[in-house]
Amino acid sequence: MNEHDWKLLISAYADHALAPQDVKTAEQLLSERAECRRYLAEIRKLSMSLDVLKDETLSPDCEQNILRRAQQEGSSMKAHQWKIAATVCASVLVVVLVVDSGIKMGTMKKLHSVTQGQVAVPITAHQAVPLSVPSASVAKAVDKKEQVSAPIVSFKKAAQWGGQLASSMGGRSLQGRLRKSSDDIGDQFLTGRSGQYEPYYLATSSGAVNGYSDAKLSYVDMAEAPSLREEFDQYAQNAPGNTEEYSKIEDNPFKMTMAEGLSTFSVDVDTASYSNMRRFLTQNQMPPKDAVRIEEMVNYFSYDYPQPKEGEPFSITTDLATAPWNVAHQILRIGLKGRTPDVTKLVPSNLVFLIDVSGSMESTDKLPLLKEGFKMMVRQLRPEDKVALVVYAGNAGKILDPTPGSEKDKIIAAIDHLHAGGSTSGGEGIRLAYQLAKDTFIKDGNNRVILATDGDFNVGISSTSELERMIEEKRQDGIFLTVLGFGQGNYKDNRMETLADKGNGNFYYIDNIKEAKKVLMTELGSTLFTIAKDVKIQIEFNPGQVKAYRLIGYENRIMAKEDFNNDKKDAGEIGAGHTVTALYEIVPADSTETFGNVDALKYQKSVEAVKSDEMLTVKLRYKEPTEDISKLITKVVNKADIKAEPVGDFAWAAAVAEFGMLLRGSEFKGQSSYEHVLKVSKANVGEDKFGFRAEFVTLVEAAQTLAPSQAGQINFK
Repeated sequence: MNEHDWKLLISAYADHALAPQDVKTAEQLLSERAECRRYLAEIRKLSMSLDVLKDETLSPDCEQNILRRAQQEGSSMKAHQWKIAATVCASVLVVVLVVDSGIKMGTMKKLHSVTQGQVAVPITAHQAVPLSVPSASVAKAVDKKEQVSAPIVSFKKAAQWGGQLASSMGGRSLQGRLRKSSDDIGDQFLTGRSGQYEPYYLATSSGAVNGYSDAKLSYVDMAEAPSLREEFDQYAQNAPGNTEEYSKIEDNPFKMTMAEGLSTFSVDVDTASYSNMRRFLTQNQMPPKDAVRIEEMVNYFSYDYPQPKEGEPFSITTDLATAPWNVAHQILRIGLKGRTPDVTKLVPSNLVFLIDVSGSMESTDKLPLLKEGFKMMVRQLRPEDKVALVVYAGNAGKILDPTPGSEKDKIIAAIDHLHAGGSTSGGEGIRLAYQLAKDTFIKDGNNRVILATDGDFNVGISSTSELERMIEEKRQDGIFLTVLGFGQGNYKDNRMETLADKGNGNFYYIDNIKEAKKVLMTELGSTLFTIAKDVKIQIEFNPGQVKAYRLIGYENRIMAKEDFNNDKKDAGEIGAGHTVTALYEIVPADSTETFGNVDALKYQKSVEAVKSDEMLTVKLRYKEPTEDISKLITKVVNKADIKAEPVGDFAWAAAVAEFGMLLRGSEFKGQSSYEHVLKVSKANVGEDKFGFRAEFVTLVEAAQTLAPSQAGQINFK
């Protein structure tokens, strides 16, 4: 392929305008030829310099800045590249478009003259933004090519309206209509900034090859369209919020021991909820109730549990004390400590990085943060490890073949070249990543797909149930899945948690570079190396000592009692060196409290409790990573083990759980208070090597400030 042809191909690749088969050709060129990679970087640099000045506050005369940039960049290009420059500029400049089609065509001619280095009349450009348009108006606008107005809800991301409109319309039908109009400058949507009605902006679907990267916004003077103010005002009053999604959580209720003496659940080492909660509080917002999963908050921290005995993967620690938020109750802690293997004997890793590079990943808290985190991880890899890189947007593609850990510069260069743009074909990307991991499978090795995304899939297989079934099928190949969540606004927590659960993996949310370092560097061994799979716990409570109990957290990990001995039932995975903590609130047998309102059984008599000082028995089942038959460990907790109050790590875990109940507004929070959480947590910070516990204290203080204050208290200095 000669220079002219490959430059045209790479230019179209940069603009996401290639057919799937041509994308593979372009990516092959990029992997083989350094000059192609350099040329792609030059195009993206030009694109960014012209790309609506995203970080600047634009004034009505800012078009002169863009024109000058176009002319300056253009003057350094060779003559035969002008056609390429025109294509790139047309895809990134936001031009004034008015309703009259003749004026539209005149404007496009003027834009073309800019790319040729000629003098052009001023063109006003403004920042592309995500839109949210009522679906009824969308249907009308798409069918009749009429204008529609709606409030702009964020200036943080590039234009994403294509995918959002498709979602609101039930999807591919609208996407198809937009693609059919790729040669039409029409399909305009008039928008304005919420709370600020001048200026207005015009979004167009010119060149709508995919849902995200081709939307454009243009300035429209209100003097030219005064009749639209009333329509916009109506929508602005009901400006929608973000589209983040969380699964509904209902706190586990108290269970009567005599009726339900067994409690069974799958262990969980995910920590996404904690860092996501932190994101809200550091932005001076209380987190949504359903974003708070107490077990993930508790398990964010490490605890000083004893190392397992020789030949065993876990140690089991139990503690029993008076519940801090209800002195009439007790709190039980069950702690697991996974063995830490000899690093010199770790098996090699076969890793596939599956990275979302769709338009929704463009903001700094998504793809740029993701790239820095993955580069940290790559620097820790050994020569015997290998990494492949798959990306997905409108289509999925392999951009790096399996590469040994000794070639870190090559892997990092591939990560550095990632660029956001396009709709989100997550299902296709997952399928391709698993196939690549299977093709390069290491027997008895660590085979893993690491998915990094905001979870906002909108093309191809996108429903949670479809993705879930596909992941369940793929895990049979012995490939584990780690899911890393990023970003805000359209973050799909529920979907990513489900994928990690069904993929025999773990789920983290990365909100800043410190968290990226924690997950992908400091705790890399725990993140990557699974020491046990399908780990489940079953507690048998003695009704002679325990009247009722409730599991704190783990609401979406509850299992049927019959599933404990069923090795075909999937459960949680534990990584090397991981600690896992579970907490129960217990009501003593002599309590006068009542729970539930169920009539006495007509055909059964009460079961008589066995007289024993044993309060409960902990049973744990697990499988070795490569085995299908589970093993059993048990431990008994006696009444004599009860302590007056939790101390040390136990007190810390209880304080974190208490904080979670406050954030959730739990009906079981009892006498919980932010003051008590602060008192206990400050007294039990202990060894805090990385400062995570000290940070927790600041988060509690932030929540205390944001929470409604108690009336009737006057404070003095």
